[in-house]
Order: sequence, then C-alpha cells, then structure tokens
Amino acid sequence: MNIVIFGATGMIGQGVLRECLHDPDVEVVKAVGRSPTGASHPKLRDVVFGDMRNFGAIESDISGVDACFFCLGVTSAGMTELDYARVTYDIPVAAATVLARLNPSMTFVLVSGAGADSSEHGRVMWARIKGKAENAILRFPFKGYVFRPAVVEPMHGIKSRTAIYNIAYSVLGPLLPLIRRVFRSYVVTTEEIGQAMLIVARSGAPKRVLESRDISALLESRMGSTS
Repeated sequence: MNIVIFGATGMIGQGVLRECLHDPDVEVVKAVGRSPTGASHPKLRDVVFGDMRNFGAIESDISGVDACFFCLGVTSAGMTELDYARVTYDIPVAAATVLARLNPSMTFVLVSGAGADSSEHGRVMWARIKGKAENAILRFPFKGYVFRPAVVEPMHGIKSRTAIYNIAYSVLGPLLPLIRRVFRSYVVTTEEIGQAMLIVARSGAPKRVLESRDISALLESRMGSTS
C-alpha cells in the first residue's frame, strides 16, 4: 500500500506514521505538513507544503495512494469559531476534494474526537465543527471513515506538540495503563490507532464512525482471526 498522512508530526500522527513504517504491506508513506517529520526511513517521503487549503501544487505527490490517514488537528482553546473551522473543517475537506479526484478508490480515515456533534447544531463549538467535518468527509465517493478516540495514551516516547496536553500526560502518565484496564472502552494508544487505521485501509470496518471501543474491537477481532 501507498499511504499519505496529514499531521504526522502531531501525537496521533506520530503513532500512525510509526505503524505505517513498520508494516510490511506498506511500500511508501508520504507525510504532508508544514514541517518535515524529522524521521528517517526508506519508505518515508516528506512533502513539506505551506498552503494547507490549496493542494494543487502537490497533486503529483499525493496521487497514486491507497489510503489517507488525516491526523491533523488543533485544540480549540483560545480560538474563534472561524479560525478553528479553518483548520478542523477547511483543510481536511480541501485535501479530500483533491484526493477523491486523484484516487477515487482510496480509503480516507479522518481523526475526529469523542463527543463530535454530527447534528452540527449543538452548543459546543469544537464538537459542532468536528461533526461538520465528519459529515463532509463521509459524503465523498471514496471509502471514508471517522475515528473518534476519547483518551489517547502515547506510546514509544511520543509526545504531543500541545503544551497543556504534555502537562496532563506527565501527571496522568503513570496512571494511564490502570485507567486503560478499568475503562477499556475509552482509552486507546497511539499504536492501536495506527494499527486500526491499517486494518481499515485493507479490509474496511463494520461501521463508518468508530469510537474508542470500536477501535479496540477492530483490533481484538483481528487478533481472534489470526490465533
């Protein structure tokens, strides 16, 4: 498979990138972002690009892919609705518009979040915008899926680029494995998200919107089929 990842320098994106690079079925990983990933691997192609709402200039770089894992995101704290929508809605829709034309049979997986409001009319700004983005992606003709993780445990030394998240993880880090055992339906790791995305790219999923418990079930189902 040839994979394109948006947001490969973020916490979830780093985990997804790692799993793609370790997967023997993945031949090429194209990481699109405003800065290089900093990783070095024979499969990896960094596509450094500044205008994240107009992808015409890099069409040759994002054609011929089997799947897109869209992991780009920001916290809504301190942002206006317009600014948050520019990142959370405008960028994935712009990318999906070009990718759907170039790779109509591809799989597109959007990382959203638990609590996203698919009605688009709720009172919570970030949930409303995420829901709007989800709905837009699911309307494209490619095979579209949405991941809605709740609590994400970073693995393999991965850190968030958001300072407040790093503070939270430094405090909760020792407790996350315990929290994960007790609240298995709500906690997934960066490793599990990446592995689940690869499963979806290969074989699809029973539903198009996957909460944390669905991501875990997808991995458990794969383990059961290989045992």
